[in-house]
Amino acid sequence: MGAYTALTPIVSKIFCSNSHAVLMVRRRPPTVNGGGFVVTDRDQRVVFSVDGCGIIGTSGQLIVRDGDGTAILFIHKKGGVVQALSINNWWKGYLMDYGEPSKLVFSLQDPKPVLCMNGDVRVTVEPKGRRRHWDYEVTGSFAQRACAVRSRAGHVVAQIGVKGMLAGKDFYHVVVQPGYDQAFVVGVIAILDNIHGESTRC
Repeated sequence: MGAYTALTPIVSKIFCSNSHAVLMVRRRPPTVNGGGFVVTDRDQRVVFSVDGCGIIGTSGQLIVRDGDGTAILFIHKKGGVVQALSINNWWKGYLMDYGEPSKLVFSLQDPKPVLCMNGDVRVTVEPKGRRRHWDYEVTGSFAQRACAVRSRAGHVVAQIGVKGMLAGKDFYHVVVQPGYDQAFVVGVIAILDNIHGESTRC
């Protein structure tokens, strides 16, 4: 019998695998399909897709869908006076229930570049209860497609990179380690894409 793999569901355990998953991300042309991107597996089957401003029509909002096109995650960037005075931009990820955002499952903080802070993008799984620390961070450069999502303990959760002649900013791969939630990883990538003004921005 193979070794047991502990699952770490954030969106759902159905998006966790006992083996590592190689996902391919392809950006959609904004003039054709409203932007966003599509995620396929090794067999070129669509497993996730992300809608951004070009489809939703509102900036700072993202929707992650499963392979059947069902919305599973709603993500939005916080606004308001408090947010304007904060040193970080904050993003919130909610489960979708009957087409509407319901339970908050993670928060992501992105240091504002205008403040010239060399801070890391960090993610907290919700509800955090009495925990006051973050759970995951993004290291490396998403703009160069050379970065990783790591746990607080330093374990690699997912690695983002490029390989092959056709690889680049429009087509890259993500390797998710066994047990981790692939939908959560795609949600983080969707936010990184938006932060860097790419396919999910108008």
